[in-house]
Amino acid sequence: MKRIIAVLLALAVLPASAETIKMKDGNLITGSIVSQTEYVLNLTTSYGTITLNQKEIDQILPDKHRVILKGGSQLVGQILDLDEFNLKLKTDDGATVNIDMPQIVSVETYDYDRGANAQKEFVEKTQEKQAAQEARAAAVAAGTAAGGVAAAGGLTFDNDIDQVFDTQKAHVVNGQVVSASAAAQTAAAPQQPMSDEEAFVKGVKTGAVSQQEYASAAKEELTAKKEKNKQPAKKSKPVHNESDYHKYFSLQAGVMPLDLKLDNSSRPGYAAGDEYDLSGTSVAVSGKFLWRIKGSRFWLGPELGIGSIGNHSFPDKDPDVVAHPETYPDPTVKTSGQILRAGATAHFYLTPKSRFAFYLTGSALYEMLHLNYRGEEQSERISSSGFAGAAGLGIETWIDDLMLGVEVREVFAQRIGDLKNSAGANTLFQAQLSWKF
Repeated sequence: MKRIIAVLLALAVLPASAETIKMKDGNLITGSIVSQTEYVLNLTTSYGTITLNQKEIDQILPDKHRVILKGGSQLVGQILDLDEFNLKLKTDDGATVNIDMPQIVSVETYDYDRGANAQKEFVEKTQEKQAAQEARAAAVAAGTAAGGVAAAGGLTFDNDIDQVFDTQKAHVVNGQVVSASAAAQTAAAPQQPMSDEEAFVKGVKTGAVSQQEYASAAKEELTAKKEKNKQPAKKSKPVHNESDYHKYFSLQAGVMPLDLKLDNSSRPGYAAGDEYDLSGTSVAVSGKFLWRIKGSRFWLGPELGIGSIGNHSFPDKDPDVVAHPETYPDPTVKTSGQILRAGATAHFYLTPKSRFAFYLTGSALYEMLHLNYRGEEQSERISSSGFAGAAGLGIETWIDDLMLGVEVREVFAQRIGDLKNSAGANTLFQAQLSWKF
């Protein structure tokens, strides 16, 4: 119990509101902040009160304590709360630790300083500089030194602000505001002085200018740059990395010259060998969804497509139709139809990282062909279904976030029934719009 009371008393007498200021030169100064402005910070230390330039301050370090535990271990952090039973500490790694009071041997303020002598030397030098500034301010007040515009923190804009921020006077060279260093670089070269008329037209004056005039010129230049930066920048084209994509969706549309023949010899009125050409250009649309196979150049997925069979007509030789010409003055048979395909499709990219990506494509499909046969007295649906295959070559390229391409395929399908004499292979030409994601 006596140890707990001692720890509480130690915490009670620790310096209140002590802050440690880390300077950009590495010095650490501990004290209490009296006041601060945009330019300066007034700090009371063990060696006196000093004024620090905000420009020279790196950061204000938080108030920390070192907690010594039984066994010799210690924790360093910020004390969040404490009572007679418990001390809550936030450590440097962000963890919050609850420590029982009986486990604490002592608590002391964590010493950021590199040594008392180093801090004392820094404070003394700062006080000397501050005293010199105060003496000059007194001389200005007495009229024995040139004054300036008063700024925040008790400084004078044209004089003390130069000392605090290490600024230099600006100069006008040929009507342009330049810094002292730039003026020194151009001093060796003879400058053509401006005439009074030129100075009047440009609204400038020769010789050294005040800090206010330099700040005004800098502000105007900064405003002009901001207005220029408001102009919309050109949108850069996205860079597509092939390895970042694993899914592929494509919509296709195209045409296929269809070589289709109908054997009509089995129907009434037709002789053996009566065969009609239903060839034409079939319009086809399809879609496919592919997945990349384990980061390779090989893609696989399902495909679904539909195509049309063009309209055709030929004479209707049905005996009942031929026997009644008064009823059927122009007897004809009309045909039309569609082709459905579903199956699996694969892509293998030959040049996946090129601007124009070439790929080989192949499909294993099940095809259903339906032909609508509409005669004057009889109508029926002629079907030819079976497995089909396709192989071809494609090319595509990126257009922003989409891909455009073309594909040429040879489609192989064996026809059956009344369509058995049709060609087993037809060429399909398609344009495609696709997405990779």
